[in-house]
Amino acid sequence: MRVVSTPDTGDANDTGAADSTNDGSVTAGAGGSGRPLAPPVVLDELAARYATWLALPAPATVDVSDEDPEQVRAMPVVLRVERSDPPARSELLAAAASAVLAVCLDPRAEPGGEWHEAVDTWVRGRIRKVSRRARGAQWAAVHDLPGVTVTHGGAQARALLPGRVVDAPRAVSKLQISGTDLPADELGPVPTDRPVLWLNPTVPMTVGKAAAQVGHATMILAALLHASGEHAALADWNAAGLPCAVRPADEDTWARLHPGATPERAWRKHRVAAVRDAGFTEVAPGTVTVLAAWP
Repeated sequence: MRVVSTPDTGDANDTGAADSTNDGSVTAGAGGSGRPLAPPVVLDELAARYATWLALPAPATVDVSDEDPEQVRAMPVVLRVERSDPPARSELLAAAASAVLAVCLDPRAEPGGEWHEAVDTWVRGRIRKVSRRARGAQWAAVHDLPGVTVTHGGAQARALLPGRVVDAPRAVSKLQISGTDLPADELGPVPTDRPVLWLNPTVPMTVGKAAAQVGHATMILAALLHASGEHAALADWNAAGLPCAVRPADEDTWARLHPGATPERAWRKHRVAAVRDAGFTEVAPGTVTVLAAWP
């Protein structure tokens, strides 16, 4: 896995090495970001409301009556999907999941950092993510915008700094949102050395929708690790480049892992967290889309 924090001037090859580029960014392979991890205080709000969100009545998850449409914020998640050589679905989702969290854990998102206000304001809201696909020159153009690119196997995804949707740069707003999908790919054994993000077996999602959901899953994992005092585990994960695996769950696995009405206990005893979607697109309000299992 390779993580690039940018604007980036490097290439897109996964070298597996960690080194600084000439723009001051850090490219990370097995060595992660190359920087010590500070407490991710921008995720404290997410941890604080995790259980409350899961307990809300389904209609309440999609209620936006308190929002000013001009102030709606989202994180653009750009998926590289070349027409001639599309990536494997599972690898692209894993890259997206790692990229979203990498923005939140970037040193610039810490208090006093140049990204802090943007990330903190976004996390205190509804934490929307909008997945878009890019290829060729479109993909190159988004690297002029602040964000983090992750390469996982043959797939690349770039999470950009969140901001008001109405202020989205042209390089982002012109990218297609709807219809982004890839076929299921052949999957190897479930890894045991990284978090596994299990997709709901009864809820079909396009790869764009699933990318947003798994990105939220890694954010929740990091928030709960920090809130429960597992700072070393979070630091080690960050140093490794935030690797994860994405798998479609079967019904037995889903039933076994689902936290039900006791999410705090499920995390404390089994290290499982749930992603519950507001239901703005593709799925019904209040649907649990992903179960994230910490190794």
